[in-house]
Amino acid sequence: MGYGLGIFLLALGLILALAVQDAISGVDLTLIGWILVLAGVLVIVLTAVTTNRGRSARTVSTTTHPDGSQTTTEQRHRNDPPPI
Repeated sequence: MGYGLGIFLLALGLILALAVQDAISGVDLTLIGWILVLAGVLVIVLTAVTTNRGRSARTVSTTTHPDGSQTTTEQRHRNDPPPI
């Protein structure tokens, strides 16, 4: 899946919802078009969220000192691709 599927569903849904004037008995093409638009937007948003989540990493390390105390260190790294 990805952005391509989301854009395809969005375009197909908008065509069905706004441009098609034909009627099929028992089928509301306008409603199906709006459902496809919502599905396309959902796919695009989910793809953006999962892509953004994959770019960051977190490392946690705990050090135990001789006196028994512990120190926890957390490092966050963003793996952004270089600009083009």
